[in-house]
Amino acid sequence: MKSVGRGRWGVPGRQALSDYGMLGALLLLALFFSWRTWDEQQPEGADAGHQVARMLRQSLNQGGRILIAARDTPEDREFATALAKDLTGTSIVVVDTVHGQPVDARRALNRIVEAGSTLNRIACTRASAAWPVWQGLGEKFPGLSGAQVIEPQSYHWPNFLKTDNLLNVANQIVVIAILAIGMTLVIITGGIDLSVGSLVALSAVVTTWLIANLGGGEQAGVGTMVGAALVGLLVSAALGLFSGVMVTWFAIPPFIVTLAMMLVASGLAYLLSKGQSIYQLPESFVWLGRGKLAGGIPISVLLMAALYVVAHLFMSGAVLGRYVYAVGGNREASRLSGVPVAGVLLFVYVLNGFLAGLGGLITASQLKSGSPNYGTMYELYVIAAVVVGGTSLSGGQGKVLGTLIGALIIAVIQNGMNLTGVESYTQKVVLGLVILGAVLLDRLKKVGWRKRGEKKRT
Repeated sequence: MKSVGRGRWGVPGRQALSDYGMLGALLLLALFFSWRTWDEQQPEGADAGHQVARMLRQSLNQGGRILIAARDTPEDREFATALAKDLTGTSIVVVDTVHGQPVDARRALNRIVEAGSTLNRIACTRASAAWPVWQGLGEKFPGLSGAQVIEPQSYHWPNFLKTDNLLNVANQIVVIAILAIGMTLVIITGGIDLSVGSLVALSAVVTTWLIANLGGGEQAGVGTMVGAALVGLLVSAALGLFSGVMVTWFAIPPFIVTLAMMLVASGLAYLLSKGQSIYQLPESFVWLGRGKLAGGIPISVLLMAALYVVAHLFMSGAVLGRYVYAVGGNREASRLSGVPVAGVLLFVYVLNGFLAGLGGLITASQLKSGSPNYGTMYELYVIAAVVVGGTSLSGGQGKVLGTLIGALIIAVIQNGMNLTGVESYTQKVVLGLVILGAVLLDRLKKVGWRKRGEKKRT
């Protein structure tokens, strides 16, 4: 018997390629947009401060005295703060720090000269380095003739790979990626859910309406916000349960059921909010959507990553996860084998509704408001992420981590086209072709495997 090649973790090589083959496409897209966005970078803020600190440590390795000169702007203050922090504990002494205009720099220079002190370097931003006060410095201040002006140097790097842009890509795809977890399970069982976008809007509206009208509005406390959020999640999960009941007990096609629930959830959101956005929320409400941890990692991105880890472990190791695959592969055979098919289907639709509600909470937190317009077209992007990630629309096959790759592919394409100046209409054409290509690839793989299986049997 011919052996089947296996990957590092014992996964059949062909199956691994099928499940995670789009990872190569993601890497190729990243390389392409990195090449297309290669550009000269002008460091600003803290990045500029870190760079100048490195330059000073190299040129003044025996120690020295410096003046920091910057404008009184947030970015320049970040520059000065980062620079001073990086030099703490070194033999380089910061004599004075200027935040202002050239006249403030001249006063600082006068103070240094009057104190009989010296300077080795003057650390500036690109803007403050152009101040005329530094011209002819030795003539104006003979005691400071040896001081050299140091400013950040430009360098070349892809705009796509800038830290801020990568975090922006991750932050923008958070809601779609979280919704795609539930959608992956639904599609693996052979179903579909078109209501997730409307559930995002309904969850956001329910939560913010409760806070604004019953919880004290802008004065609402943490307990009130948590309670309102739980209600929003429960409402979305309840509608997911209703969809599951219609699919399992009444055998109504998932497409029809969830299409109806899409309209119902959207209508409820408009009725509750009276078609208006809800803004009466406390400042702390943005913690989930805009909050960041040390290092600038958004809390919502960390939550997304944690959910994918849990979902992957669940689908690859839990009995219920294997049941999900079994139901999608052959529902009747699963029933005869003792798999609780109805219970599995109810679970995936409830989970999908719950995750859609969580996406609504994050969206409301990001925008600090609730609106019935949220989630428009999300169901299409979510389904696209699942399909591009390798999950078969006919059910029984798919990986949660593949879905994450699919979501990232869509996010990278959109972000890359924005950076390269592609108009929005063209972006829709490209994304549509990507989705069609992913479905066509899935179809060709199935046909190819079927033919190979028939040849082996003969």
